[in-house]
Amino acid sequence: MVDIGTLSLILLLAMFALLAIGMPLGFASAFLAVVTLVLKFDVDILFRTFGQGPFSVLGQAVYRQMTNYVLISVPLFIFMAALLERSGIARDMYSSLNVWLSRTRGGIAIVTSVMAVIMAAMSGIIGGEVVLLGLIALPQMLRLGYNQNLAIGTICASGSLGTMIPPSIVLIFYGLVTETSIKALFTASFLPGFMLAMFFIIYIIVVTQLDPSKAPLPPEDPTQPKGGEKGKMFLAFVAKFVFLGALWFIGLLLLISLFSGGKMSDDGVRTVWEANLGTIIKLAIAGALGFGATLLLGRERTKAGWDMGKGLIAPIVVVGVVLGSIYGGITGITEAAAMGVIAVFVISVVRREMTFEIVWDSLMRTLKSTGTIIWVTIGAAALAAAYTLAGGPTYVANLIVGADMPTMGVILLMMLIFLIMGMFMDWVGIVLLIMPVFLPIVTRLPAEEIGWLGSIDARYIPIWFGVVFCMNMQVSFLSPPFGPAAFYLKSVAPAHISLTDIFRGFLPFIALQLLALLVLLAWPPIITIFLD
Repeated sequence: MVDIGTLSLILLLAMFALLAIGMPLGFASAFLAVVTLVLKFDVDILFRTFGQGPFSVLGQAVYRQMTNYVLISVPLFIFMAALLERSGIARDMYSSLNVWLSRTRGGIAIVTSVMAVIMAAMSGIIGGEVVLLGLIALPQMLRLGYNQNLAIGTICASGSLGTMIPPSIVLIFYGLVTETSIKALFTASFLPGFMLAMFFIIYIIVVTQLDPSKAPLPPEDPTQPKGGEKGKMFLAFVAKFVFLGALWFIGLLLLISLFSGGKMSDDGVRTVWEANLGTIIKLAIAGALGFGATLLLGRERTKAGWDMGKGLIAPIVVVGVVLGSIYGGITGITEAAAMGVIAVFVISVVRREMTFEIVWDSLMRTLKSTGTIIWVTIGAAALAAAYTLAGGPTYVANLIVGADMPTMGVILLMMLIFLIMGMFMDWVGIVLLIMPVFLPIVTRLPAEEIGWLGSIDARYIPIWFGVVFCMNMQVSFLSPPFGPAAFYLKSVAPAHISLTDIFRGFLPFIALQLLALLVLLAWPPIITIFLD
């Protein structure tokens, strides 16, 4: 029987060795789960009655993960991302954004970042975003003479924002493993996610202003509106969108109230009609203001602005369906994912872009991606359960606490471990293997000592740590030698762009990600702004 310290070292070295020879993470984890039980409880465990002893604990751990209802949302979000990638929704969104920012220095790179934020809010799938941006934005930027490193870094860093911006698959898995409210995680990650996106955009603006050769302006199109006129057209587009959106929501709420049959609302005091009346009045005011603005700006200008910006309508509708149904209390995470799939499918059918081939190809991509995630989940859950049985979490906790480090020293050590593991391991394995060990340690630390510029309430620590973990995984998508974003982009990049070129383009954006991580560590209350 091997002591837990030696066993931990064996597992660490064996994991890196198996990954180095190319064994898939799921199979490597499952194999090491059996090795852990053999080394800890002796070899005769393999020949005991099935369903009894430590093996039954492994089976229960895997079963618990596989039967979690929220897990169904993962293939649904992947399917939605695949449909978006194959349909013309993303292409039209890029075209509309490009119209508004085409005459801005670095405008196409900014458009790429904004597009990535919207796509992240639609599906939260990183690989599909990087590939899609690589197909749409990279040729455009290279054709206009953009600096290659700036173009590559913008696409991959922005394309990985789905890690931080809801509905993030990483946050969903973290919530499943730690039994933390996924809705609270989504709410807490909003501000850090958009902060990171703003870091990217500010960097693009500053770099291109300091060195205009990195982002030449495209040739001027005499048919396009200029200056203040373009701004007025954008306002007209927004006004018409608010007007039409208010009408649509008023109609929906009236239908809900009509068919409720006088039922009581959730508070049990008012009828559904009475509960919706205040919202209907507010929407009516917003719609009236929007309609008045369109009259003030003029019919021709409104029509031209609508034609220029209509590519943004479908993405906004999808984001509204997915996030609106979650935060509006209409559905849970899983149902919201299903509604998002239906919204993308219906929009594509209305636009006459949906074909059987697109659906079939999207289903096959979903099957492959989900299969990979499921196998990693099974293997990692088994290894985490085996290591827990062997006393691993207690050993690691005592090791860290016994080192007599200050609270933030413990946190920084964990961050370093996350960053190093992120270079070599998939995030699914990290959250399933490491989080059951680290989170109990973090929750035992003094809450008032977490952060340098402000403390956090103890009840928010699991949520804060989940957001911090996601920011670490954001870095891992760009970190050599196995940064997945590099390989996603390489699959669609021109032949003359090597992996070395791609990783070189990441460097400034990795620094920005580390800066955002430092903000989260220094000022934990940032995640509670929308929670309180």
